Amino acid sequence: MKIYDITVPISNDLPVYPGDPPIEIRRTQSLENGDIARVSHLSFSTHIGTHIDPPYHFMRDGIKLDQIPLDVLIGPARVVDVGDVDMIDRPVIDRLDLRGVTRVLFKTRNSRFWSESSQFRTDFVYIETDAAQALVDLGMRLVGIDYLSVEKFDFDQPTTHWTLLGNNVIVVEGLDLTGIEPGDFELICLPLRIKDGDGGPARVVLKTITERNSHGKSR
Repeated sequence: MKIYDITVPISNDLPVYPGDPPIEIRRTQSLENGDIARVSHLSFSTHIGTHIDPPYHFMRDGIKLDQIPLDVLIGPARVVDVGDVDMIDRPVIDRLDLRGVTRVLFKTRNSRFWSESSQFRTDFVYIETDAAQALVDLGMRLVGIDYLSVEKFDFDQPTTHWTLLGNNVIVVEGLDLTGIEPGDFELICLPLRIKDGDGGPARVVLKTITERNSHGKSR
């Protein structure tokens, strides 16, 4: 079994979505200054780096971060590589084999951005509304992507979020799928338990699925 950490490290250099408050990580106590321990002050929005969008983020009566059932956040997931596309639209979804899949993580050229620049990239691959509806129709419970939004940058209306979150599909944004091959994994995705949260940073890992033979032994 292998475990892959697909979480973006939080740091002062991590890009944030335009309009969100900047990340500030500041050491308030340190051994070097004679304090008894190291302690830091953290300041950032609920939608930085690898994070969860619950329905409450965009939907007036949507479920909040601390109300998401854990069995949505933990379970089988499929990583799919959509290649060098500018957007994920309905034709892209139609080309994929997502039968029986309830959690999907989209690997795009976005994953390269994390190591290329600390500046926010506006040309990220996003999910079109028709693709979001196709995912709803397929019965998805969770959808992830490898940059800071599933929505097109500078959108007129957040129709992709409305489509997914309005149908109680949990959105995971800011994944780093560099080096992850397409396939099926066990997903463990645990956000901070923020009461009444509209979102929150998460530690997200993938575990390889161990096949078992008819005698129950691993192979």
